[in-house]
Amino acid sequence: MPHYRVVGEVPRKRHIQFRGPDGGLYKEELMGEEGFSSDSSLLYHRHAPTAIVKAEAVDAGPAALVPNLPLSPRHFRTRELSPDGDLVSGRLLLAGNADVRISYAESAAPSELYRDSKGDECVYIASGRARFESAYGALDVGEGDYVVIPTGTIHRWVPEGRVTALVVEAAGHIRPPRRYLSQFGQFLEHAPYSERDLRAPAEPLLADGAEVPVLVRTRGGLTRLTYARHPFDVVGWDGCLYPYAFNIQDFEPIVKRTHAPPPVHQTFEGPGFVICSFCPRPLDFDPEAVPIPYNHHNVDSDEFMFYAGGDYTARRGSGIDVGSISLHPAGFTHGPQPGAVEAAVEAVRQGATRTSELAVMLDTFRPLDLGPAALACEDPAYAWTWAGRE
Repeated sequence: MPHYRVVGEVPRKRHIQFRGPDGGLYKEELMGEEGFSSDSSLLYHRHAPTAIVKAEAVDAGPAALVPNLPLSPRHFRTRELSPDGDLVSGRLLLAGNADVRISYAESAAPSELYRDSKGDECVYIASGRARFESAYGALDVGEGDYVVIPTGTIHRWVPEGRVTALVVEAAGHIRPPRRYLSQFGQFLEHAPYSERDLRAPAEPLLADGAEVPVLVRTRGGLTRLTYARHPFDVVGWDGCLYPYAFNIQDFEPIVKRTHAPPPVHQTFEGPGFVICSFCPRPLDFDPEAVPIPYNHHNVDSDEFMFYAGGDYTARRGSGIDVGSISLHPAGFTHGPQPGAVEAAVEAVRQGATRTSELAVMLDTFRPLDLGPAALACEDPAYAWTWAGRE
C-alpha cells in the first residue's frame, strides 16, 4: 500500500516489550511481502499466532480448467448460475491460468474463517452488502466495492442479505499501477484515484474462542488449520500492508477528444494481469469523433469483461446484458456490434453527451482457460454476432 496506517494500540517503537493490562507480553506478528523487502505490517496479538492444534487436508473437488478451443470469443451469463455455499466455499470457477483464477459467487451465508496464502485477492461486490471481518479489523462493503485482501490475511465474509461477487485470486500481489505512484509510493496528481478514496479498518476487531478452524489455501491445495485461540485477537497494528476497499464510483475517468484506449481505465495490476474499471463518463468531444471503441486485436492478452451495470452501447444487439461476461482472446479481433458506430454517431448528433456503462475488465498476458461455471452458462451464438448469424 502507498501509505502508512496505525490502528489500535502499538508501542512507541517496534520490537520492544509491549504488555497488556495483566502484565503479559503481547505477541508480535510481522506480515511482510517479498522476504522482508517490501510492504509489511506489524500486528500485536493477545495470544500466540503460531499455536495450532490440528491440520487436516481438504478435498477441493473437481474444478478443472480446459483450453479455449476452438479459439472463439465467448459470452457467459452469470445470472444463469446457481451458486451454493458462501463467498469462499461457493465460488464457481469461470476462468484461470497460472497467474490468476476468476470466480463468481453469490450467497447470503457467512463464510468460515479463511486465509489465501497463495496470493492476494480482489473481490468486486456486484450487488448487496457485507461485513468483511479480518485480523486487521472490519470493513462494511457494498455494491461497487473492490476489496483487496493481502496474501495470508485471515478473514471472513458476513453478508447482509444476498451478495453477488466477482472474485479474482492472484498468484502474487495486487497493487495500484506503478505509473500512478511517486517513487516513494504517494498517488500522483494524474492518478484516477487517491489515498482519500481508500477505506481500511479503523479499529481492532477482538473475538474470543478456543480451537477455531481456519481454511487455508496454498499452491498445494486446501488445508483446515485449527488454532488454539481465535486469530481475531489483535489489539493494534501499524504498517503499509492491510486489506482495503475502493468503490468503482470513486474512479475518475480519463477522457480525450477521441476514443481513449483501455489502459486509461486501469485500476490495479497483478502478476500477469491488470484490472480496469469502465465507468460512466463524458463522451469523446471532438466534432468528428467516433464515440465508441474501434475494432482492436490485443495480440498479447485475453480480455475478460464483467458487465456490472448501465448500457454498453458498443455491444447492443449481441445479447450482452448486466451480469454478462465476455471473453475476447488473443488471436481474435473484436470491436463494436455491426451498426453500433453509426448509431453512436447519430446519438451524439441528437445530443447524447455521456456513457452509462459500468464494467470490470481483466486483461491477462497468458491465455485464459475455461472453468466449469463458464461452460455451464455460455451463450453458444455469441461468436457469430458480428456476422449477423443466429
